[in-house]
Formats: sequence, C-alpha cells, structure tokens
Amino acid sequence: MLLDQERCYRAVASRDARFDGHFITAVRTTRIYCRPSCPAMTPKRANVEFLATAGAAQQRGYRACRRCQPDAVPGSPDWNIRADLAARAMRLIADGVVERDGVVGLAARLGYSERHLNRVLTTELGAGPLALARAHRAHTARLLVETTPLGMADIAFAAGFASVRQFNDTVRVVYGVPPTTLRTEAGRRRGAVPVAAGTLVLRLPFRSPFDADGLLAFFSARALDGVESVVDGTYRRTLRLPHGAATVALDTGAADARPIGGDGHGVAARHVVATLRLGDPRDLGPAVARLRRLLDLDADPVAVDALLGADPALAPSVAATPGIRLPGTVDGVETALRAVLGQQVSVAAARTATGRLAAALGERLPPRLTGGDDAAHEPDLLFPTAAAVAERGAEVLTGPATRIRTVLGLAEALADGSLVLDAGRDPADLRAALTALPGIGPWTAGYLAMRLLGDPDELLATDLAVRRGAGLLGLPSDMDGLSARAESWKPWRSYAATHLWRAAAGRARIDTATTTPPSGRTS
Repeated sequence: MLLDQERCYRAVASRDARFDGHFITAVRTTRIYCRPSCPAMTPKRANVEFLATAGAAQQRGYRACRRCQPDAVPGSPDWNIRADLAARAMRLIADGVVERDGVVGLAARLGYSERHLNRVLTTELGAGPLALARAHRAHTARLLVETTPLGMADIAFAAGFASVRQFNDTVRVVYGVPPTTLRTEAGRRRGAVPVAAGTLVLRLPFRSPFDADGLLAFFSARALDGVESVVDGTYRRTLRLPHGAATVALDTGAADARPIGGDGHGVAARHVVATLRLGDPRDLGPAVARLRRLLDLDADPVAVDALLGADPALAPSVAATPGIRLPGTVDGVETALRAVLGQQVSVAAARTATGRLAAALGERLPPRLTGGDDAAHEPDLLFPTAAAVAERGAEVLTGPATRIRTVLGLAEALADGSLVLDAGRDPADLRAALTALPGIGPWTAGYLAMRLLGDPDELLATDLAVRRGAGLLGLPSDMDGLSARAESWKPWRSYAATHLWRAAAGRARIDTATTTPPSGRTS
C-alpha cells in the first residue's frame, strides 16, 4: 500500500482519530509505533515513518505504544474495499487461519504458492504472512491477559503460540513489558472491564457515526427463536466457531464515547460492548473478527456519507441516517442457507421456515455457555450444519419442490467442500460459484457477497425494494436507469442500496418487503 507520507503526518499533527486503523505511525527515536491520534507529543517529521500494518512495524523492530494502544482501534476498511490477494489474505489472517492451518493452509485457501503469497504481502503490506499472523496473535494474547483470569500458559496456547516461551518473548517485544505487567496495568486502568471466569467482556471499537438502530432492526426482523434475539438494544446469538460453540451479547446501547487525543481533535472513540462465553479460548481471535464483520465495524462512515450525500436524491436519507452499516454474518453457511430459504418469500415467511429448520436439526448448548439455568431466555441453539441439512433437510423442509432442491443442493455442496464460503473468497469468484448451482441467481449471489465478504459495492438493482426505494427518493426506478445513476456511488453502492431499502420500508423498519424478486433467481 502506498501511503501519502505528508498527508499521514498532517493527520498525526492534528491527532485526527478518523485515521486510526488506516495506518501506523512509527517513531524512529523511541522505537514505538502508535495510532495517528495518540495524545503524546507530536514527533518531528524526520523521525517518523508511516506503515500499513502493525505487523510491518513489529518486523522493523518497533513496539506498541501502551498509552494509545494502536491495536485497539477499528481495522482498515481497505480489506473490504479491495478484492485483491493482500486484502483476502488479511481477512483470513484475522480469522485465525494461520494459527489453525499454517501459512501452507492460508496459501492453499487463496490459491497461490507460499512464495508468491509472501512476496505480495511483503510488497503490499510491509510484512509477510507469518509476521502479520504474529501481530494478530499478540493482540489476541493481550485481550486474554487483560480480560480473563486465565493463567499465562493457558493464554499462550489459546492465542496460538507454540510455547509459553514464545508467548512471553513476543509480548515483551511487541509491548515492551512481560504479560504480567499488562495484566496489572489493565487492572489499574480506569474503566477496566470486569474479569469473570468463563466470560469475556470486550470493547469493539468503531468509527463514528454508527447506525446501531438500523442493524438491530435488521437482525430483529429475522431473529430465529433459540438462535438469536434482540432485546433492549442488545443483540444476542449463538456462534459456531472453529474449535467449538460460543454465545455473545452485543450491547450497542452501552457503546461509550471516549475522546482520543489531548486537544480534542478528531472523532471520539466508540465501542460496542461484547460479552462472550467461549467453549474454547482459542476461538477468541476468530470470534472478534467475525463479530466485527457482523456489525461492519471497520467501515469508514465519513467517506461513505460524504460520497453518497453528494447525490441530491440520497442526501436527505444520508442526513437522517448517518453511519449506515452493512449487516454481515458470523457464519457463511448459515447465511447462505437462510438466503436461499428466503428466496421469493417475505421476511416473515423466511423466518418461519428457517426457524423450523433450526429447531429440528440444530444443536442445544450446555448451560455453561448460556449463563446458567437462570438465563433460559438467552439463545441456546446452534444453527444446523450443512451436513445435517443435506442429510435430513428433506424431512423438515416444506414448500415448493424447486426451493427444497435448491436448499439441499447448496447444503450438499457446502458439506462436501465443493463450495467454500469464507472471508478469503474473491467476490467475482464467489458469485460465479453460487450462480453455477441450480436455483441460485444473481440476486442471491450479490446479496451473499454483501453479507459474507462485506462487499461495499453491490447495488442489487434487480431487488424490488431497492427499486421501490429509489422511486420514493426521486431516483430512476428501472434497473438500467438506476444502474447508470449508481455509477457515481462507487465504491459504496452496497450502502446506497441499504439507504434505498430503508426508504422502501418508510425508514421505520428495514426491508419489510420481499426478500428477493422473481428476477433474482434462475433455474
């Protein structure tokens, strides 16, 4: 990534928090790297360099600033905007693929050799996959040290380190102190999150503004009994993670605002509070990455709103709903099956069908993951696996035979591995793989690219609700006219489509019309 060094320095000089997560500030004299909004004295221009990733800074011998905590910022929106090899690799590294499968497994998923992958990442991001994964492990370790009562040996292996010695050495190199000091400092820090056995309470940072109400309305309209719920501004759901099951409560109402930077410049740091119960602590890193994608927390709302707000027809909606986000997913298999079950039916009908499937084929969680016997109201049901749906779905599914065949065909492809749904997929390749399956058309493929990959530039011009919303806002409501007008909305057409959905729903509820039009499906 080519960074404009002078522009980066201006952002640092003004302590502009809008740039946190976009780049790293590395100070040569102190050998410390910081977020752009760090409140410390601004270093001289000759003494700093700007890097794309924390991994690149660590590889050059810099350690993380313990004052501004540069790893506790929103991630770069570039990994969703870009569909190249580097962006796809970064999404998989955040999901813990290197810890589970090694660099060999990462390269295999991306379809390239290890040598080529290392060359591209080093050129683009300043560090190879091992260094980037090491930075990710260090961040996960810090979260575990500061937010759990786990012993250091347990944390070392949970974070993906091969040994306790490697864990201790990495923490010392990255943070400049041993792990025990990090825990002591966290305990003294004002507003530190509570530590309780079996529960992790984390702050997930995002860039303001943040349309939490819109996301909650979307999830509430589709919530499946036992799998998820939305109550009093908190979204709860079960999670199927690489090493086991988990539950999470995402409290958007408790999002707190804390100024970053001593002079008050920039945007306040805001957070969604996540309360996690993990079956296996090794799943912390993947869980955090997936929750961030679920809520689109790495988005750059200022850039999105500035571009879309420049269109006179969209400007009123942007002004009324600043910081609109794309609802993502924590489970590609679940979202794909739900999307196909929702083809050509209303949201309510799709919810009924998927709820019946989940109740019949899902798995109940033990009380230790749901808060105990006194928390019976919390979700305790895992959505069924693709293998379970492929094997027994015909016994449960009702409705048109063609739709049942489509669902079973998708489940079989997912179960046997011929179709892979993960954050490392190329959007174009994913669309092609999906539309090659009988019964899945361009609408469903585009919708899944938006939900699974966070693709910010999918208009869904065939969607009836999108076109209805366009008409209500004075935009062309025919596909060709809307597509032509949307050229000026690139690369944020997915966010524009979300505004149009909102307009079609009277700005009161998201997408209460049909889930997909007849044109969104092919035979």
